[in-house]
Amino acid sequence: MKTIGISFGDVAGIGPEVALKAIVHARVPEQGIRYVLLGEERYFQRLCEAIGEELALPVIHSRKELEERDDYALLLDTSGLDLSDVAFGRVSALAGQAALHWIEEGVALCMDGALDALVTAPVNKEGLALAGCKHAGHTGLLAELTAAKSHVMLLVGGPLRVALVTTHIPLRAVADAITRERILEVIALTSQWLKRIGIQNPVLAVAGLNPHAGENGCMGSEELEVIGPAVQQAVEVGLSVIGPLPPDTIFYRALNENWDAVVCMYHDQGLGPLKMLAFDQGVNVTLGLPIIRTSPDHGTAYDIAGQGVASPDSMVEAINLACRVAGVASE
Repeated sequence: MKTIGISFGDVAGIGPEVALKAIVHARVPEQGIRYVLLGEERYFQRLCEAIGEELALPVIHSRKELEERDDYALLLDTSGLDLSDVAFGRVSALAGQAALHWIEEGVALCMDGALDALVTAPVNKEGLALAGCKHAGHTGLLAELTAAKSHVMLLVGGPLRVALVTTHIPLRAVADAITRERILEVIALTSQWLKRIGIQNPVLAVAGLNPHAGENGCMGSEELEVIGPAVQQAVEVGLSVIGPLPPDTIFYRALNENWDAVVCMYHDQGLGPLKMLAFDQGVNVTLGLPIIRTSPDHGTAYDIAGQGVASPDSMVEAINLACRVAGVASE
């Protein structure tokens, strides 16, 4: 039996709601698997009352109980926190502290083999900062907790898979952050992950940074000096990679050619097209970790938290992908 952990994320947002809806009402694998929600019981009861759901999940409070139970789904509450003062839709240091605890707990359980994958509900960056976390979100924190030497943010949505060379940095800093080594690292980790999900000879397309992919140096030199040499080096070690290609046409071609992923130079270059095509189904995957981690590609949605109207679609996709990588077949 495989065990998938789902951390609550920021409880002032929609994370716990979409997690509950995903495993109770939505289409996720049910055979040969169990789901462990990492959260807090009293808060969960309050949430269920607010959105008209019943708390039908067994609640446990220790790793020993987790090892003894084989329920389809249960709630693991070990935080020792009182979240009664946390309000839906408001940034809170306490909510940030709880979210941080559940991430740390989920990673530890994965590293120990008690969980086969971790699906993380959205966190609030301000809340994490108020709780003393130095990382802006999950990715850097997960890399630190797992001592990963390198990591890559990959987004999966609809027909697209998009790997990012840089993530949450100012646009003016992107050109300096792009190096041959980093691009080659992203290509290699993405290719490895694609093989892990069953694509034997993945083909990657790499976007340029500048308009028209630099037009042979007329609109910037990054393609000639950095991106192109990295692509060539990847080809020389046996990877199937093309580029750098003009950013304004690469996604049109991605929808019409047999590419398995697109490597983009910066956050919005890749996420804009993906979210246009799959806004409610996007999944964030962290490559390079010694654990399997996925997450819905949306935020805490404070404006609708506690109202029972949040869509679980992206969480369902994140769970299904985690199950697939962990070796659980969807129905």
